[in-house]
Amino acid sequence: MGMGVAGNGRKRLVSEINVTPLVDVMLVLLIIFMVTAPMMTQGLDVDLPETTAKALRQKEDPQVFTVDKDGKISLNGTEIPQAMVTHELSKLPEEMKEQPVYLRADRNVPYGLVVTLMSDIKAAGFDKLGMITQPEEKTN
Repeated sequence: MGMGVAGNGRKRLVSEINVTPLVDVMLVLLIIFMVTAPMMTQGLDVDLPETTAKALRQKEDPQVFTVDKDGKISLNGTEIPQAMVTHELSKLPEEMKEQPVYLRADRNVPYGLVVTLMSDIKAAGFDKLGMITQPEEKTN
């Protein structure tokens, strides 16, 4: 801040903000971020030790049941009778029971068929059950 002389001989404060130091600091920060950003994405070069442990199992594609408008049930695209739903699911490995099973049914399928299918899936030991729906189209 500086002091200025008013017309009547009294001193008054000149209140102007000097933005030069602010611009200098911002440019230095910008340069620092530009230099360090590529290092963050590349990571560090680490030579990992070898091990005899098995690799973690990757999550497999989920099991998807589809019920068409005629009431035909298919599991992952393969048609199966409703009586075989529990049997087909029981053939899957035990660790897959922790993954979700998805159910996609036509809107015109009777409610009772969908509930029975959900019950069969639960009876096979699959506790995570999801419903596949289509989002509503908003009209203006």
